[in-house]
Amino acid sequence: MRTFKKSSKLDHVCYDVRGPVLDEANRMQADGIDVLKLNIGNPAPFGFSAPEEVITDMISTLRSAQGYSDSHGIFAARKAIMQYAQTKNIPNVSMEHIYTGNGVSELINLVTQGLIDNGDEILVPSPDYPLWTGCVTLAGGKAVHYICDEQSEWYPDIEDMRSKITDKTKAIVIINPNNPTGAVYPKEVLEQIVELAREHELMIFSDEIYDRLVMDEIEHTSIASLAPDLFCITLNGLSKSHMIAGFRCGWMILSGAKEKAKDYIEGLNMLSNMRLCSNVPAQCIVQTALGGHQSVKNYLVPGGRIYEQREFIYNAINDIPGLSAVKPKAAFYIFPKMDTKKFNILDDEKFVLDLLKEKKVLLTHGRGFNWAEPDHFRIVYLPNIEQLKDATGKIADFLSGYHQQI
Repeated sequence: MRTFKKSSKLDHVCYDVRGPVLDEANRMQADGIDVLKLNIGNPAPFGFSAPEEVITDMISTLRSAQGYSDSHGIFAARKAIMQYAQTKNIPNVSMEHIYTGNGVSELINLVTQGLIDNGDEILVPSPDYPLWTGCVTLAGGKAVHYICDEQSEWYPDIEDMRSKITDKTKAIVIINPNNPTGAVYPKEVLEQIVELAREHELMIFSDEIYDRLVMDEIEHTSIASLAPDLFCITLNGLSKSHMIAGFRCGWMILSGAKEKAKDYIEGLNMLSNMRLCSNVPAQCIVQTALGGHQSVKNYLVPGGRIYEQREFIYNAINDIPGLSAVKPKAAFYIFPKMDTKKFNILDDEKFVLDLLKEKKVLLTHGRGFNWAEPDHFRIVYLPNIEQLKDATGKIADFLSGYHQQI
């Protein structure tokens, strides 16, 4: 009997944010067991709503958004994105080189498929948002992971990055602010990355989806603003800053030395045309969303929900014997470290599975973010403080007697 197997191109692709542990959580829920899911950065289930004017705007434009748009996106959306890029000091931006997408996720796939030939190497952070590694691999390339240093606020280790550049390296990926660590890279670190890219004639992909969720009065810098002589692609969107992850509304901006990438840009245009266009109703809210007061700021200051939840989770994690964490400066994730000797942890996926089965709390293990050691996990701290108290209490109770059995 003929059977059909998955493509061999998927053999080394993983996305454990939604993987085997989530499958087990879903089985438990199907059996009527209540599971607190702290694995996905999805604001809506935790009581976050889009600004009312964004919802109103989408409703009012639905009738006029039933057809395809230009493959790059509607004029009003791209104009608003271009103006936003100007506020970030991104150089040499034009309307024709702004593309809307069904979230940043679709665009990560598009930019890697358009660039990579078999055997090409792309520098990707470790830990990373795993879609970057997955898409590089699926395109036939090799994701070469450079270390982000936990001892230095999770900033990229520039010397490690330098040591991994070869004649096959085409680009550097940065995720700033970072998922899963919540780090925000200072201008001095970004300048060092730019200098490295300049020296080796590399292009830069900058994933900046959390740039409007920065706390502690830190100013976010777009790396493209520091690299007018390099070809850069900056990716961003509304999923997190406007709490509309389900609307799938993202974009990318091509900037800098675009003359170095004419052929690649032709490829991006072809891929963009092939998917016809991104979600048109979502494009219709971009202008409203980016203009005027950014209500997300209310969440990010003392007394604001995300800020106070960040304060709680940071202190609660560091109070649990055997755990420690660097304080996140942006987004809504924290990436704690475990004392693997204390808990005999050799397999971090087994740890999160054991926790799920015993305490009904779902986390994501660190190796799901292409972190090499089994000593980290990610918590999404979107739930309210009472839920976070319950979750961290269960984690503390679980770890108080945990000794991993392999």
